[in-house]
Amino acid sequence: MTAAPEPRITLVGKPGCHLCDDARAVIERVCAETGEEYTEISIYDDLDMADLYWEQIPVTLVDGVQHDFWRVDADRLRAVLAAPRPQ
Repeated sequence: MTAAPEPRITLVGKPGCHLCDDARAVIERVCAETGEEYTEISIYDDLDMADLYWEQIPVTLVDGVQHDFWRVDADRLRAVLAAPRPQ
């Protein structure tokens, strides 16, 4: 039995952030269209993420690489997800 792959998309944000809410809505819509999954990390729960991204949240990572910050562009996100998952 093989484990399911990790979600390709990670949203780094914080509670009460209206830009994070907007980013989540775009990510959820793109995931519904593409069948991808996403995970979310609060900078309050991950000090390394807080150090890296405090001034840029929300930050979207795709396959562990920073893809967007502040705003998520649905077309750009779809395009990167259309590429094969890196090995």
